[in-house]
Amino acid sequence: MVSASIEIAIHPVDVSRITQVDFNHIPFGKIFSDHMFVADYYDGAWQKAEIVPYGKIGFSPAISGLHYGQSVFEGMKAYKTVTGEVVSFRQENNFSRINKSAVRLCMPEIPRDIFIGGLEALLKLDKNWIPETEGSSLYIRPIYFAVDELIGVHASGSYKLIILTCPVGVYYTEPVNVLVATKYVRAFEGGVGFAKAAGNYAASMLAAKEALAQGYHNMLWMDGRTRHLVEESGTMNVFFVVDGKAITPRLSGTILDGVTRDSCITLLKDRNIPVEERDISIDELVEAHSKGLLQDAFGTGTAATIAHIAKIGYEGEDLVLPPVSDRAISTYLSETLAGIKTGKVEDKHHWLTKI
Repeated sequence: MVSASIEIAIHPVDVSRITQVDFNHIPFGKIFSDHMFVADYYDGAWQKAEIVPYGKIGFSPAISGLHYGQSVFEGMKAYKTVTGEVVSFRQENNFSRINKSAVRLCMPEIPRDIFIGGLEALLKLDKNWIPETEGSSLYIRPIYFAVDELIGVHASGSYKLIILTCPVGVYYTEPVNVLVATKYVRAFEGGVGFAKAAGNYAASMLAAKEALAQGYHNMLWMDGRTRHLVEESGTMNVFFVVDGKAITPRLSGTILDGVTRDSCITLLKDRNIPVEERDISIDELVEAHSKGLLQDAFGTGTAATIAHIAKIGYEGEDLVLPPVSDRAISTYLSETLAGIKTGKVEDKHHWLTKI
């Protein structure tokens, strides 16, 4: 959907809360910046866009987003480079993806001037909230949901977009353990597995809770049809290095088209490291591990960036991966991505947007 340019009203806080924050000890996703961007859609058009102090919002308990799940979101990050510039990472990809999710959930597309304009105005206003300690960033959460006050199973006629930000440190502080899902299924072809829909994450929580009780951090999801093809893991896409070749599940419509995933594929090709996007089964991984050919496994995502996988639990056994110090490929990706985002490595793919 394309709209005429819309003016963004800015209502700054009287007193910033930033002095209350210890930027050397930042819990992930619990501290929020001073402001948030809010835009409303009703009567067939985007009507209002403004930046207001971060805070609680009121809604009727009858809004359809609560009842019927029309809710999608994104995860993005902004950084300060070594020269002090404020940059966001691949924001156009997140803009495209939230609209892809919205279309699948029968929601109006968000115009570029609303999403990108609101995002950039918000980052300019709250740029001092971007932490500068190593491994930290400003996490950006756009959330878009239905607000019709009506009980009835059909697409809403009114929606709200909110973009909020929070300073964060690292998501995973240590390599993660994942458990192969054999009881639950995350997505089927033709469904909403590719969308960043709120319901996808709600449906995964029981499995994640059960995995945690067994000593694992999250699930490694299999496909819904064969229950043997690897898909993704909780908050991340996944890669496996088998005999020097990086393999990641193809985009079949059941997994998220991850921005970090795509970035890693590009960086692997830059280094002429063999990379394949294809089906890979848990049986193939078990066999590769038994032959000593499973050299690396890692998750990729905006929150986690690169998360090393320490072990994969399957049918009562653990596939233990080599120590992180022996993993050249995931270490290269982690260091290169961090370097690009902070201006230490050349941004030759033009992934950064200066704010």
